[in-house]
Amino acid sequence: MSFLVEENPAKHRFEILVDGALAGFAAYEPRGEVRIFTRTEVRPEYRNMGVGAALVQGALEQVRQQGGRLVPECSFVRAYLERHPEYADLVITAA
Repeated sequence: MSFLVEENPAKHRFEILVDGALAGFAAYEPRGEVRIFTRTEVRPEYRNMGVGAALVQGALEQVRQQGGRLVPECSFVRAYLERHPEYADLVITAA
């Protein structure tokens, strides 16, 4: 099983493809260089397979590479960040 995380700026979200099929997304509201993550969704057939964690990790890596910051309003993103303090430098409290 291969994962690919890509940003879809037109839809304001990061998408994860599993073996080429859209498996989920992490939606955000852009505020300049800041992204406010509002919702993460994984299709039912891809749940409990690590897809959500791979999606968030890929999104956070891309935010870091682009020099951006984020506000984790989405509970899934917030929980991921609590388990992965190496991304704490990307978080701001409000945009």
